[in-house]
Amino acid sequence: MQNIVKKYRHFFLGLLLGIISVVSVSYDHYFEVSKNLEIFSTLFKELDIYYVDEIKPGELTKTGIDAMLKSLDPYTTFIPESEIEDHRLTTTGQYGGIGAVVRKKGDYIVVTEPYEGFPAQKAGIMAGDVIIEVNGQSTKGKSTDDVVKILRGAPNTTATIVIQREGTQGTLKFEVNREEIKIKNVPYYGMVDEKIGYIKLRGFTNNAGNDVKAALQDLKKNNELEGVILDLRGNPGGLLREAINVVNVFVDRNQLVVSTKGKVEEWNKSYKTLNAAVDANIPLAVLVNRGSASASEIVSGTIQDLDRGVVIGQRTFGKGLVQSTRPLVYNTQLKVTTSKYYIPSGRCIQALDYSNKNADGSAGTIPDSLRSKFKTKNGRIVYDGGGIYPDIPVKPRKYSNVLRSLLSNNHIFDYATTYRVKHASIPDAKTFKVDQSEYDLFLEFLKGKSYEYTTQSEKLLEEFQKTAQKEKYFESIENEYKALVDKKQLSKNKDIIKYKDEIAEFLTEEIVSRYYYQRGRIEASISTDQEVKEAIAILKDKKRYKAIFDPSFEIKLVEDENGTAEEMEIEEE
Repeated sequence: MQNIVKKYRHFFLGLLLGIISVVSVSYDHYFEVSKNLEIFSTLFKELDIYYVDEIKPGELTKTGIDAMLKSLDPYTTFIPESEIEDHRLTTTGQYGGIGAVVRKKGDYIVVTEPYEGFPAQKAGIMAGDVIIEVNGQSTKGKSTDDVVKILRGAPNTTATIVIQREGTQGTLKFEVNREEIKIKNVPYYGMVDEKIGYIKLRGFTNNAGNDVKAALQDLKKNNELEGVILDLRGNPGGLLREAINVVNVFVDRNQLVVSTKGKVEEWNKSYKTLNAAVDANIPLAVLVNRGSASASEIVSGTIQDLDRGVVIGQRTFGKGLVQSTRPLVYNTQLKVTTSKYYIPSGRCIQALDYSNKNADGSAGTIPDSLRSKFKTKNGRIVYDGGGIYPDIPVKPRKYSNVLRSLLSNNHIFDYATTYRVKHASIPDAKTFKVDQSEYDLFLEFLKGKSYEYTTQSEKLLEEFQKTAQKEKYFESIENEYKALVDKKQLSKNKDIIKYKDEIAEFLTEEIVSRYYYQRGRIEASISTDQEVKEAIAILKDKKRYKAIFDPSFEIKLVEDENGTAEEMEIEEE
C-alpha cells in the first residue's frame, strides 16, 4: 500500500495543485468582477450626491455602458427599452407602421420610397411627397428618427398625414391605417436571359430561406431554367438559421454549413442542412461585394467551399463573429459576441482582430502572411481571415464626380418627382429608357441649379498654387496657371454631356421606381449590371463553368477599392 501511495503521490500532488490553481484563478477573476462593480456603484452614488449639476442617471449609465462595450468589438451593444422595437425590425423585418422610407430634406421630411402593397402606397402617398404634419404635429425641424417614431405604431391604428405634392396646390390629407409591415427578403426575381434566372436576396430575416425557395420553384416551374444567379450584394446578413436555410435550397440535407466556436464550450454547435434541396445540381452564380456580410458570407463561402457554385464580384466584408441576445432587467437587452463561425472548409472569414488591437485602439487587419490555406471539396485552395474572395473578381464600377453631385443634391430624385406628376404611366421596367430627348429636358431642369464638385486634379492644382506661392515662384507662372484652371473648368462643364450614359441610367432607375417601386428599380438596373452580365456569360459557358471547380483553378486574393462597408451583424437565436 505504501508503495502505491509513493508511486502515485506525485500524480495526486499535481492534481491537487491543479485544482487549487483553477480555484485560485476562478476566485481571483470573480473577486475582480465584484470589486469593480462595487467601485462603479460607489462612484455613481458620489457623483449623484456631489456633482455640481443635476445628473441624468439613465443617460450617464448608457454613456458608461456604451463606452465599455466599444472597447470590445462593434457588435457587442446594449439595447435600451426604447430601442427594442428597432432591434426587432433588424432580426424579423417586421414592424407596425405605414410602410415607407423617409429622409430629411430641408426643414421637412420627404417620402423617398413607399413599399408596394403596404398602407402608404395603398393610400396614395408617393415618393417625393413632403410630410408637413403627422397626427396634428408639425414635422418642421424634426429629425427623421422623430418622424419615424410618430409614423410607426400598433397595427389597425390610424396615422393622419398631411403632405405637400409637386403640381398640387395646397396640401393633401391622408388617413393611413397602420399594418404589420414585413420587409421582403426577396424584393425581386425573374429571368435575365432566356434560360438564366435571377434572385435578389437583400436580408436574412424570418423566412428568408422559404422566400428563396419559393422564388426558385417559380422560376423552374415557368421557365426552361438552365442556371440561376443569387444576388447577395449589399446584403448585411441577419439570422444564422436563415443562412443555413438559403444554402439548403441549393445543397441537399445533412451537409455541414457552419460551426460556431466560443469561450463557453457547451454553446459550440455545428449546423447542417435538414431538408432536400430544391435543386442541388443547377449551375449557380453568387454575386457578392464589400457590402455582403455575415449570413451572406456563410452562404457564399459555403457555396464556394462545397464547389456548388461560382462566386463573382468583389471581396466580402469579413465578419465571422456571431452575436446572441441576452435579456437584462427592465426590458433591456445585451447583444453580445459569443463565438466565431467556421464554414465547411474549416476557415473563419473574420477580417479584423478585436482581441489584439493596435496602439491607437483600432482593430488590426489580418495580414496576408498570417492567412491560412484551406481546401474546398474538390481541393481548390481558399484562404481565411479576410472575407470571401470571389472565384471571378469583377472590379467595382467607378462613377463620375458629376453623377455623385447630382445624387447628393437630389437633382435626379427631384426630376423623377416632376416626371411622375406629368406622366400617368410608362412602359414596363425592362423597356423604359431615358432617351436623348428626355435627357435634354433634364438638362433644362438643371439650369440655375447648383451641382458643384471638386475634382482630384483641382485639388492638386490648389496644392500646386500654395506650394508655388510659398516658394515665391507663382507670380512668374500666374498667367499660365490661370489659363490651365480655366481650361480645366471648361472641360469640367462638359462632364454633364461626357457622362450622359451613366447619368441616364440612374435617371431611368429613379423614374421607373415611381411606377414599379423597388422591384422595378432592380429590373431596370439589370441590363447595365456588369456582374450580372459576367454571371450570365459563365453560366451559359458550361466548359468554363466546370473548369472553375478544378483543383488547379486559382482563387486570387484581389483587393477591391470599394471603401468600407457599414458595420454588419449576424445573430444566433
